[in-house]
Amino acid sequence: MKFPFNKKGKKMTEQTQTEQTEVNENAEALDAQAAAEPTIESLQERVAELEGMLKDEQLRSLANEQNLRRRHQEEIQAAHKFAAQRFAAEMLTVKDYLEMALLDQSGNFDAMKMGVSMTLNELQKAFDATQIQEIPAEKGSKLDPHRHQAMQEVEAAEQETGTVVGVMKKGYTMHDRVLRPAMVTVAKATE
Repeated sequence: MKFPFNKKGKKMTEQTQTEQTEVNENAEALDAQAAAEPTIESLQERVAELEGMLKDEQLRSLANEQNLRRRHQEEIQAAHKFAAQRFAAEMLTVKDYLEMALLDQSGNFDAMKMGVSMTLNELQKAFDATQIQEIPAEKGSKLDPHRHQAMQEVEAAEQETGTVVGVMKKGYTMHDRVLRPAMVTVAKATE
């Protein structure tokens, strides 16, 4: 029970009671507001906490990026290491046929020719499987410096200057990349 007296013992009127109640409510509101408002220390603690979380997230991202980079390098190394595996497997049959041809002591030229033909067919299958193709270098075709290597210039009155006269060694590409250029003789201007 509240008594309508102030601290000095005087009787409080209704108006002074209302004023006193408002003052008490304002004081309580200020206390609540002061408690709700963060202090500099609590703000600094929160900033430090958020900075720690950010640093942790940065470290995780960096580690993830390094792991991805390492995995990518390992995959590239494996691809380089085993790139020729399919072609090498195809070459084993060709090697077997060549060894059998060398072991043949029969002296039968037709059998030897047939064996060499079979070996060449196996080699062509291996080339087809790995997309190795011959570079065309027909007589009279224009010299392509990206695919042909001019080994010699010869006089050829019937051909235009700078055209292929003959092929000394066939050239090959793999997936449109030159493995070896076709070594050709080229027509030169007649003097």
